[in-house]
Amino acid sequence: MRPGPIIPERTLLNAYRDGIFPMAETRTDSEVFWVDPNRRAIMPLDAFHVPKRLARTIRTTKLRVTADAAFESVIAACAETKAGRENTWINPLIERSYINLHVKGHAHSIEVWNGEALVGGLYGVSIGAAFFGESMFSRETDASKIALIHLAARLKAGGYALLDTQFMTEHLRQFGTTELPKARYKELLAKAVAMKADFYVLGGAGAAGCVGAVLQLTTQTS
Repeated sequence: MRPGPIIPERTLLNAYRDGIFPMAETRTDSEVFWVDPNRRAIMPLDAFHVPKRLARTIRTTKLRVTADAAFESVIAACAETKAGRENTWINPLIERSYINLHVKGHAHSIEVWNGEALVGGLYGVSIGAAFFGESMFSRETDASKIALIHLAARLKAGGYALLDTQFMTEHLRQFGTTELPKARYKELLAKAVAMKADFYVLGGAGAAGCVGAVLQLTTQTS
């Protein structure tokens, strides 16, 4: 981790418990602002939906998935700029702060590999039985979707009650993501953070998993 200031661990965790999260205006900004949306997107783990085309891809892919094997590489990839996305909200302060959370056991990543190449992944924050998805990236077709399906299966198996995706997008809608008013979201959040869950129920840090195996842990395809 590069040296520099971080958002204190306690500040971040307390913010998440209150339903608030930080973002930066730009990749080069040195500060963050705090977001408390009026509507919040969540992905119901008991009604997670896998489109049929993607299910077929997962059954036949040679990609492999790990958890917490390359957190720093994942967040760096999520922060990258590219054609059509000349800026991102992940600045160095956010990178350092979430790497610190990962070291302390509060933030996790899912990695998707093609051989030894990291081709997709996501990261987020875990408190109690709530998981807060932060960002994802993809360097090959469907790689970020595979990471998301693996995350949902891992959380469901581990007894999580809430998968928060922050904002609704068409990318997320296909998996059954819904929006809730702030008050209802915070009711669910309060219950989830007070519960216990196990992120490593499908294997510890760095353990490789069969991509296709996660489909049996999700319940709906169409």
